[in-house]
Amino acid sequence: MDSYQTGIFCEFIACVYLMMHGFRIVRRRYTTGRHTGRAEIDIIAKRGNLIVFVEVKKRKTTAAAWDAITWGQVKRLRAAAETYLLQKRWTGDARFDVIIIHSIHIEWIKQAF
Repeated sequence: MDSYQTGIFCEFIACVYLMMHGFRIVRRRYTTGRHTGRAEIDIIAKRGNLIVFVEVKKRKTTAAAWDAITWGQVKRLRAAAETYLLQKRWTGDARFDVIIIHSIHIEWIKQAF
């Protein structure tokens, strides 16, 4: 499996994991459009009055996954999330989570940034 296929597979695993915790997957691989300087949000999930924007990372260690998330990426993710919330006129709660997959372990960090 190449890195693209591995990424798609890990996002699928993260979606199943979120659904097992009562979330409904609203969108996968959300982008605001080409050449906008915005990041791609891996998963947008909803449970009740909460929307969660999820970044999925597959690395050998948790530390390596955190190292792969730059402040520039965080800024772009926030901008993309704000665009999504404005488009949907969302008035509920929202947060950013990270799901790290390493080996056979899944680590879910809530309110990551």
